[in-house]
Amino acid sequence: MAGSLQIEIVRADQLTLADRVLWRAMTDANPDLASPYFRFEFTEIAGRISPDAAVAVLSRDGRTVGYFPHQRRGAAIQPLGAPMNDYHGVVAMPGEAPPLETAAALLGAPRLNVSAWVGPSGVGEPRETLMTITPEEGYDAWYAERRQTWGKYFKDKERARRSLEAEQGAIRVERGLTDPMLLDHLIELKRDQYARTGRHDIFACGWTRDLLHALMADGREDFGASMAALWTGDRIAAIEYSLHAGDRYHFWFPAYEPAVARCSPGILLTLDTMKLGCADGFRVFDFGFGGEGYKKYFCNASQGVREAVVLKPGLGAALSDAAVGLLNGAAGGRAERLRTSVRRRWAAIEACETTPANRLMGAVAAAGVAMKKATGRQASA
Repeated sequence: MAGSLQIEIVRADQLTLADRVLWRAMTDANPDLASPYFRFEFTEIAGRISPDAAVAVLSRDGRTVGYFPHQRRGAAIQPLGAPMNDYHGVVAMPGEAPPLETAAALLGAPRLNVSAWVGPSGVGEPRETLMTITPEEGYDAWYAERRQTWGKYFKDKERARRSLEAEQGAIRVERGLTDPMLLDHLIELKRDQYARTGRHDIFACGWTRDLLHALMADGREDFGASMAALWTGDRIAAIEYSLHAGDRYHFWFPAYEPAVARCSPGILLTLDTMKLGCADGFRVFDFGFGGEGYKKYFCNASQGVREAVVLKPGLGAALSDAAVGLLNGAAGGRAERLRTSVRRRWAAIEACETTPANRLMGAVAAAGVAMKKATGRQASA
């Protein structure tokens, strides 16, 4: 009978060359681990930048069977790079990853938060990430199929392109950009967006900004991060920061100038980025989680993940279950959606902010935004 799983917690820079070779063999062998987030390069860089980062090395009978990169925030364990990590789980050979519940028990933390767990799990809610798999014939074949399926949508974007050029000047798109000043401009556009929409500013903490810069500056051949940008005349209208590895291109942080929003510069940038990316050998374009309506027009494939909060058995878990039941009863069954929204907001705040005081300030600000929205809905009703 095989022995029980053992765990050792180390820093990413303590992993040996043999570990790195095994890690790459695992990601190459397991199609579920094709995302750039599972590459050792991501863990190596994020492990230097994210506070309290570590890797759990799982072994059985003296043989390493998996790796789980993570970070600690107070009593919680989160995937490494959260809240900006769109895929996570135990890096292992096919069929050898332990279930989420087992990984949580081995880590021993009071709470493990995951938003996109890849691998076996008997807990949590199913979610889907959306992606486009382009045909061997390339971008033009993909676009022809999409335009036939969603003719009205793509004809509208073709009109938007003509309008943007007529009003602002000729459109030019480039990808593979690594200018740090351009990244700073993108980050400021995102921060303005967070302020307008009342979302937590994930870049205020500093280390998240540093992570994007470090990934972009790394410059390895088969892994990296870069930007694409769309200019109208001599002005930037849209920028997107992406992560890529192998033939997979993961759209990550898009931003556009609000003044030209009605011409859909972000959508036009995505289309042109895919065209340029296909020419450079990328075949899978990952859009992350659904939610934004435009993604259904682009995507023809998906990957199932799990979102969960695993609590250590005991009083905390019992009180949490009781509170959820009470809220659902009081709200006629509608509290679960509110609870999910609040949990996601809190997870982002907890991941970004590394001190109790900053986490408290973030929670107070988020509560104020939620109260304001609720009051507005009541007034409208």
